[in-house]
Amino acid sequence: MPLSDIEIAQQASLRRITELARDRLGIDDAHLIPYGHHKAKIALPFIDSLQDRPDGKLVLVTAISPTPAGEGKTTTTVGLGDALNHIGKRAVVALREPSLGPVFGMKGGAAGGGRAQVVPMEDINLHFTGDFNAIALANNLLAAALDNHVHHGNALDIDVRRISWRRVVDMNDRALRRLTVGLGGPGNGYPREDGFDIVVASEVMAILCLATSLKDLKERLGRIVVAQTRDRRPVRAADLKVHGAMAVLLKDALAPNLVQTLENNPAILHGGPFANIAHGCNSVLATRTALKLADYVVTEAGFGADLGAEKFVDIKCRKSGLRPQAAVIVATVRALKYHGGVALGELGRENVEALSKGLANLRRHVENVTQRYGLPCVVSVNHFIQDTEAEHGLLREQIGALGVPVLTARHWAEGGSGAADVARAVVSLCEQPSALRFVYEDGDALWEKMRKIATDVYGAAGITASADVRAQIQQLQDSGYGHLPVCVAKTQYSFSTDPKALGAPTGHTVTVREVRLAAGAEFVVMICGDIMTMPGLPKVPAAEQIDLDDEGRVVGLF
Repeated sequence: MPLSDIEIAQQASLRRITELARDRLGIDDAHLIPYGHHKAKIALPFIDSLQDRPDGKLVLVTAISPTPAGEGKTTTTVGLGDALNHIGKRAVVALREPSLGPVFGMKGGAAGGGRAQVVPMEDINLHFTGDFNAIALANNLLAAALDNHVHHGNALDIDVRRISWRRVVDMNDRALRRLTVGLGGPGNGYPREDGFDIVVASEVMAILCLATSLKDLKERLGRIVVAQTRDRRPVRAADLKVHGAMAVLLKDALAPNLVQTLENNPAILHGGPFANIAHGCNSVLATRTALKLADYVVTEAGFGADLGAEKFVDIKCRKSGLRPQAAVIVATVRALKYHGGVALGELGRENVEALSKGLANLRRHVENVTQRYGLPCVVSVNHFIQDTEAEHGLLREQIGALGVPVLTARHWAEGGSGAADVARAVVSLCEQPSALRFVYEDGDALWEKMRKIATDVYGAAGITASADVRAQIQQLQDSGYGHLPVCVAKTQYSFSTDPKALGAPTGHTVTVREVRLAAGAEFVVMICGDIMTMPGLPKVPAAEQIDLDDEGRVVGLF
């Protein structure tokens, strides 16, 4: 019986993180803050000292629209990093940290899989170094200070009907989406509607991932808009005088985390905003640090190229100055057949006709990456034993006609050596000229930015919103926030807002249901369709399989 992901990870031979950092990255012990033997934070003063070093080449890993069949984007990111080291390149992987919500929910962990994992896998998928806890505490400190200010006289004249700051918890809990706080009499504050988001949707998470220093972090926290006064003036965290305390809670969390792959190659994990409800990228500090320490950095953006990659380009790259030299689009034959209409239980059977139909999804992602974002790319196809040569041949023929290499990868089963061909293709692409392009311009109005994303990236006919939402967007525009990027929250399963619309739908309308200002993170969130910023658990959550054995080892984690 084949080993599970966690069994493979538990059998791995790990190097002490201090030795790995010294030998592979030239980081002395004095510049690390160890969290046990196999994980550490890289000290911020050391990161500051790297500024004069040249940057390596940045490779973005993205994917087709996800399906229940699985694509393996994180697995490919880790496998490609190992493969680049395997062919003699000095490479570092830069990933997001997993959220406990999907770990205990439906998706499972986010440390890769098979022979392409980052380790220690249990630690990474569970509490890790406490970054998410610090983000939740900072977020909820602000919420508590806001209600406390109102309770003690409301000197800022906050309109309790226009409080926008929500509490967070790092767990899928649908019962917390909408609730009433302050019940129980005057001693418990003023009753009002409130709700919880998952930690990865918090603006504090976005701020941590976009901040470039402790000073920048504190300034961004101070700019968070939490409410409006009765005469509609914005109330910021700095007005409540808690942004300094929030920065104190986050000062250790701002330092990127160093771990390793199964093949003992360095990996930097930091931050974890979801791409379907936030901007979907690891921290700017982590990516910049990796670029100073390696010749090649492999990073990923959440979900498909319509979500994660678009936000990587239009938010992270726009704000940080980062510029990837190449992209990798991950796909599987199984997932493409699912997009072609094959039921989940039938994906193991050859079906060239369904594959041909499902290739429309991959084709649009390729066109977005190459034509909208201006990046050369390679398609990496994760191999499954049920795949047939006829299916892979059709994939190579149809997508190859777009001028894009299509390569089969076996890193899940073979580790870095199984993705060596993809690594060589990536090295070649990085030597080609590229010119990153944004989907919209800074000067476009917020509504126009949303329209361009919907029509140019999603293939929609247009966008719509209620009169109230249109008025809120216009108010943000008139209040001086029109120059900010747009962060779209929508289903990851489709180019449309209907998760059942597979393939590459066209002519649909994207409905903006809600708009939120993230003034500290410096973007405007457009919530579309039925997407929730607090997910729920499935009927049979992954938590039911996670346990400790008699020897105290974690089992059932995937």
